[in-house]
Amino acid sequence: MTYLGYQKEELDKLGAGITALEINNQPRIWKETYEIIKDRKNEIQTFLNKAFKHEDLRIILTGAGSSAFVGDCTVPYLDKKICNKIEMIESTDIVSHPECYFKKDIPTLLISCARSGNSPESVATANLARDLIDNLYHIVLTCNPDGELAKTCQEREKEFVILMPNDSNDKGFAMTSSFTSMVLSTLLIFNLEKLDDLQEQIDRIILNGENVLQSNIELLKEVSKLDLKRVVYLGANALKGLARESALKILELTSGKVATSFDSCLGFRHGPKSIVDDKTLVIIYLSNDSYARKYEIDFLKEIYTQNGGHKVLAVTSYEDKLVKESCDYYICIEKEKVDYEDDSFLVFDYILNAQIFAIFKSIKLGVNPDNPSPDGSVNRVVKGVTIHEFNGN
Repeated sequence: MTYLGYQKEELDKLGAGITALEINNQPRIWKETYEIIKDRKNEIQTFLNKAFKHEDLRIILTGAGSSAFVGDCTVPYLDKKICNKIEMIESTDIVSHPECYFKKDIPTLLISCARSGNSPESVATANLARDLIDNLYHIVLTCNPDGELAKTCQEREKEFVILMPNDSNDKGFAMTSSFTSMVLSTLLIFNLEKLDDLQEQIDRIILNGENVLQSNIELLKEVSKLDLKRVVYLGANALKGLARESALKILELTSGKVATSFDSCLGFRHGPKSIVDDKTLVIIYLSNDSYARKYEIDFLKEIYTQNGGHKVLAVTSYEDKLVKESCDYYICIEKEKVDYEDDSFLVFDYILNAQIFAIFKSIKLGVNPDNPSPDGSVNRVVKGVTIHEFNGN
């Protein structure tokens, strides 16, 4: 069996077999995720209807690490779609300052995203919400049916668990399929009325993902061989959340041997651009929005022609000659522009490239991608967090 251009036996020897398989499985998992939401459509709609009866309903997406970035990748789109206010607040912020984020008298729909459902902050956030919000509705998106979040949520009347496909519960260190399945679920549960219409887009995303896993391997392997010390990911709106997740992937899988940062193209000029040196790779995610894209192409041309030994990789969803001429490395998902519902739907095929690049760079640096932190200083499920009782003072 071959994954990402390697024989399984070779990946296992490199300590990369688990992560490679989990990256490779994602197109199948996206299809399974769509079917789960479709099969449970009526249940989910009934639950949401109860929450949306409150005109002043507040919606919060939460999680820690990559689970929080699910919100970064979806909230910009959902905030336009839903008349209610929706926001992403990381559980790591809520736990230390719950009174700043939870409002007792405001009906709230909390959506907890969690791979394992066992991280101390995720569990504590749910408990704090139950204690501090008078009218709480709670949806848990999780990959682990045996996790603390799933088990405690199922025992409560105004709480609802949506389990991701079985294989989305990543066994590797870094979140891959767990992240993308929760992004897709979040987008779909707020598009229940048009699930059938979206199926064509989802099928296209799956087909493109399968192509990325076959066609982009050699290019990404070549890029991973660059003598890099820094990688910068840039994207705007939903793609800024994607840039954040992408930067974390290579930081995690290289055990910090490659320093990373993320920003928008416009924001990067305002100081963060100072990070660029001769051993920096700048990766730009281009939007499908024609107006936003103008700014991104302006910056792409600027950074590409800037003096120095840095390299530039551009990722676009459709063929663009100007983009191709303005970068050292070029990744195009498909030939023609497709009018996806939003840039949030570009996340899936874009992130595959970041995950593949991260695992290749990890292998190149001699790090074990499945367990890049063998000393236990960083863990798959966070340890060492003491949850203190909140007394309102």
